[in-house]
Amino acid sequence: MLVKKLMTGSVTCCKPGDTLDVAAEQLWQSDCGALPVCDPADSRKVVGMVTDRDICMHAHFNHRPLDELIVDGAMTHGVKTCRMTDDVHIAEQIMSSAAIRRLPVVDDSGNLVGIVSLADIAGEAAKQRRLDRPEVTETEIAGTLSAICSPRALVATAA
Repeated sequence: MLVKKLMTGSVTCCKPGDTLDVAAEQLWQSDCGALPVCDPADSRKVVGMVTDRDICMHAHFNHRPLDELIVDGAMTHGVKTCRMTDDVHIAEQIMSSAAIRRLPVVDDSGNLVGIVSLADIAGEAAKQRRLDRPEVTETEIAGTLSAICSPRALVATAA
């Protein structure tokens, strides 16, 4: 099964120079836990990811309100991505190895076209549960989730 069948196509993104209160509001309005961060010069070129946890921890450790901190300081740089034409198993492998739950989906130029989450893949596995030959299984999802949730020290030694 290809990523394009499971991904969410309309994705909100923020910019590295946005304040964290702007990003937090976008997360709230979009009812999601992560936002792709896109290049201000090229609004669909993904340069990072920021999560609700990133925002909270960055504000906590800097002892500053969200409107005084920018996304660039809280975001993950060097973001992992996948393509619409990738098999879902490729997306799962990337999630497992990087210990992440969400992947921006990009085109051949690196432009954002969607996002796929472990929840999207798990939902498909649940739908396929009774098929004779499911393309995505709950056992695979459990393995991916286990890899994602392993303490970082264990992930580093397992690689």
